[in-house]
Amino acid sequence: MKVLKEIYGVGILFFYYMKYIILFGWPLLRYGLEYKDNIIMNVLWVICLLLMIKDLVYKFVLKKSYCTSDNCSSRK
Repeated sequence: MKVLKEIYGVGILFFYYMKYIILFGWPLLRYGLEYKDNIIMNVLWVICLLLMIKDLVYKFVLKKSYCTSDNCSSRK
């Protein structure tokens, strides 16, 4: 069970920092520099696209914040 928690944590950190790089970088590499098709990168790109859409929906449509405290500086 501990291994699953570690994999989950690594996945969260990976996609938190890499989603924008993968989302914008992979099409640039594919079409700009003519990299070969790679199914793993295609799946990662789709996951990053879904995460980006989720972030936009949370921020602009649902107007939710990840901050839970009452004195958070992002809430007004």
